[in-house]
Amino acid sequence: MDSPTLVAIAAILMFIMTMMLMAAWRMNPRIAGLKAWTLAYACGLPICLNLLWHDYAPEWLSVVFTQLSTFLLAWINLLACRRYLNLPRLPHSAGLSAMGMLLATGLYFTLIQPNQGLRFLILSTVLGVLFLLSARTMARGGPGLYPARYLYALCSGGHGVFLLLRPWLFQVGRNGLFNSEQMLVVSHLIVIEAIVALVLLGFCVVMLANEQVTLALKQMADRDPLTGAYNRRAFMSTLEKATLYASRLVFPVSVLLIDLDHFKRINDTWGHQRGDDALRHVVRVLQDSLREGDILGRMGGEEFAIVLPNASQQEAEHIANRLRLAIEAQPLQYAGAALPLTTSIGVAGWLPPEKPDSLLHRADEAMYQAKRQGRNCVVPAPQAGSHLLKDDAAIAQCVLLTGR
Repeated sequence: MDSPTLVAIAAILMFIMTMMLMAAWRMNPRIAGLKAWTLAYACGLPICLNLLWHDYAPEWLSVVFTQLSTFLLAWINLLACRRYLNLPRLPHSAGLSAMGMLLATGLYFTLIQPNQGLRFLILSTVLGVLFLLSARTMARGGPGLYPARYLYALCSGGHGVFLLLRPWLFQVGRNGLFNSEQMLVVSHLIVIEAIVALVLLGFCVVMLANEQVTLALKQMADRDPLTGAYNRRAFMSTLEKATLYASRLVFPVSVLLIDLDHFKRINDTWGHQRGDDALRHVVRVLQDSLREGDILGRMGGEEFAIVLPNASQQEAEHIANRLRLAIEAQPLQYAGAALPLTTSIGVAGWLPPEKPDSLLHRADEAMYQAKRQGRNCVVPAPQAGSHLLKDDAAIAQCVLLTGR
């Protein structure tokens, strides 16, 4: 197969991949990075056209056109990876500086001191580094959770390594180790590798879009749409896993059940919109105060629950009081007024081989005891199977915790 035929095939494939990515972007406009990937592949089309018209254009114009198009493809590809992962954008000045230096050296080694080998080396190095940076950017989050990211990183990294090595292949040929026919094979190999790499990367981008849609659907299935906390089903599944691991690895687990005090009064006085704002505010305060690994869920209405892995009931009481004080110290701000918020919290430590439903039920009973004892306090569940205390000692404990 001759070179023009290979280039024509590459042009057709680049057009198909560009159209495919454009369709994916139009169907999923909210997925970050898809628009940039489409633009990057669109930059690949002029590269193929330039190779087909290479013999009919001045050399310097062909060099500028090729270097500009290939750099934009690799650079925009890197920007797309960062946008997909919501990473800070790279400064435009960095891209413009790198592109300016590449074009300047390309023109210098074309017009002033012609040296095709150095020109090819510089371009290959710049492109190889950009694709390796894209691979490093995308390889995060764990291959088990994000397999499409790591597949993309593998393809991008492999292409980057090949770009760094391809000048060496031509240098070997110039040293007399390849004959003219073998050099032609090397040239074809480079074109074929570029075609395969870009097609694979294009399909990886489609897989990334599918991965994002799947994660969004899972988020909708597992999360409470109002507050972003886990919904009851996902929370109970997490609690079951926590007790299972705790029984195997022998570490404590505790649960907090939290109720927002006088929530009906907030709705009746300020309206349901302010009630929703209060729920979101409480979730933000709780999430800012929790330890890494603690799981927050909304059980319904104004009730929330928290799984505290590796926390005994006594440690959970301290955590519960810290959360209670944090909510009390941060009232909801609205129209220049501060809406005070308080919570009643029940605490229960897991008693193996207790079922998750039983553990949550004991925390629920302790929470209702806190509400009966005056609200804005923390009440622990009994460590054994006895009933919750309802005498003066329990009330005194609640008064001691609240400082009232």
